[in-house]
Amino acid sequence: MTDPLTHLICPLDSLPLHLHERSWRCENGHSYDVAKQGYVNLLPVQNKRSKDPGDSKAMVQARRDYLEQGYYQSLAQVLADTVLAHSNQSLLDAGCGEGYYLRYLVEQAEQNDVDLSIAALDISKWAVQDAAKKDKRLSWMVASNSAIPLADNSVDTILCVFGFPVEAEFKRVLKPDGRLIMVDPARDHLKELKAIIYSEQKIKKETLPVTSPEFKLISEQRETFPVSLTSNQAIKDLLTMTPHLYRSSAEGREEASKLDAIALTADIWVRVFGLSH
Repeated sequence: MTDPLTHLICPLDSLPLHLHERSWRCENGHSYDVAKQGYVNLLPVQNKRSKDPGDSKAMVQARRDYLEQGYYQSLAQVLADTVLAHSNQSLLDAGCGEGYYLRYLVEQAEQNDVDLSIAALDISKWAVQDAAKKDKRLSWMVASNSAIPLADNSVDTILCVFGFPVEAEFKRVLKPDGRLIMVDPARDHLKELKAIIYSEQKIKKETLPVTSPEFKLISEQRETFPVSLTSNQAIKDLLTMTPHLYRSSAEGREEASKLDAIALTADIWVRVFGLSH
């Protein structure tokens, strides 16, 4: 069974939210309507840093089109295996995007008879709209990792895929024996594309994405696999869905936009952290 995680709290006063027909409400009268696509917006205007935070509509569409071609399916499988190494659990996808990895995980859980209660959030309303249209069984939320609208100690597993961890909030919502699964690019990720779009590549020192002593590294797995893009559109989608579109030079983007094929290396860390006691 896959169910929505319903321990939601009000983003204004942290009181529990209860669902009344198509609205989530707290005792102080704050009310948040469920949109027709099946998600709830729990990102108050005063918590937004811009008018339209997070990934744009174009980025979301490019990521959806790219991922649905199966280029990163082997990563989706590793993630599903990592999550489902534990049996029935409550899970938060903290930065769910358009929901590709979470949908794959749900399919795998159902095939393996694992019960999941799931909440998923993203700061981009375009991403959450897209994700919620495809699966209405989960609790989809427009929200930020800086103020997660879930009750304390309500989650067994947090999944943060190419996202931005907020360690204090992750610790607050995790149960004492909970896990944080982080997915981050490793050193050689998309190195062939970077060689084209950057005039010089800076080799970044690899560091753990979570540094708080309240978290301890339990395991890490490096997934490296080839990705062969054989259309100009796929290359454009990859560029559009990543921050490289904005960081690279105009000349580099121009060069990449002319390509009809490229052989790439995907190089990705999958790390599991637990809480230190």
